[in-house]
Amino acid sequence: MTNIPPSTQNEPQAPREGIEETPAPVTPEQVQNPDYKIINKSTIIARRFFRNKTAVFGLVVFLLMGLFGLFGTSFYQWDTNTIDPLWMSTGPSSTHWFGTTNAGTDLYAQAVEGVRTSMMIGLIVGALTVVISAMYGCAQAYFGGKIDAVMLFILEAMIMVPSILIIAIAINGAGGKALREIFPGWFILTIVLLIFNWMYDARVIRSMSLSLIQRDYVKAARYMGVPSIKIVWRHLVPNIGSLLVLNFTRGITNAILSEVAFTFIGIGVKYPNYSLGSLIAQASSQVNTLPWMFWIPMILFFLLVGPLALMNDGLRDAFDPTSLSVGKAKKKTKKETARS
Repeated sequence: MTNIPPSTQNEPQAPREGIEETPAPVTPEQVQNPDYKIINKSTIIARRFFRNKTAVFGLVVFLLMGLFGLFGTSFYQWDTNTIDPLWMSTGPSSTHWFGTTNAGTDLYAQAVEGVRTSMMIGLIVGALTVVISAMYGCAQAYFGGKIDAVMLFILEAMIMVPSILIIAIAINGAGGKALREIFPGWFILTIVLLIFNWMYDARVIRSMSLSLIQRDYVKAARYMGVPSIKIVWRHLVPNIGSLLVLNFTRGITNAILSEVAFTFIGIGVKYPNYSLGSLIAQASSQVNTLPWMFWIPMILFFLLVGPLALMNDGLRDAFDPTSLSVGKAKKKTKKETARS
């Protein structure tokens, strides 16, 4: 008989190969209070975005510009068209914070309205462009066949149309003059920009949606008889949500740039409405004599467009799980670990 050394009698025996150990049963307390926390995708994206200091700085500046456009003249005594004959062509002062124009009107009140108008055009065009391009591109990919061919032909034909010519006719033509008597100039420009700004995004969304059509959950929804509109809206659109968010911020930027460019060449917002484009246009010939009339709207323009670029970069990195530019999650201290 083999004697077992006393030092090894109480040691745990290694599990035999091929025999699985039975896991310990889960208690009701562990089910109710698990040692982990499930975080949804939107929370993860928001945390990654707010860890990006540059993107947060852009968001703060953009919100401040929005507050400036909404409430900038709430406690200000001058409006956009009142003429002050004692302060004509004067620089910034305690009476007129941004100075006055050569006609004696207050530049600060005009700048507030200009920021509000440009931001309103950008937000409306950016938001509606995302909705139209998403529905059009997803519908192309979903129906396919002849419907896709016809919709693609319409899309390519609209892309080939010279948009600047249509905008010039709509704003400065006889019909545009009649419309300006009914609607403000910024509203007409918004509608025209909305007609032409969604087409490039729709082509990209169509290409992405073609790969989603082959997924099993889309085929299952079709087999179960779910209406086509619900399938597009509930299954295709959410899966390209990251692209839509980026298109929204980029659409705001493009709309503001288009407004400034078109107004600068005379086919955009016109008097009595003011926008950043109209303020820059009216001061372009007076850069040397009245520099504040040109540089103040230009600074406001950069403060409006620059933060959008920072936000777009931050959102792109937040949606990309492999990006390291958003930093790392903050480690818990010993006190926080003990509390949890």
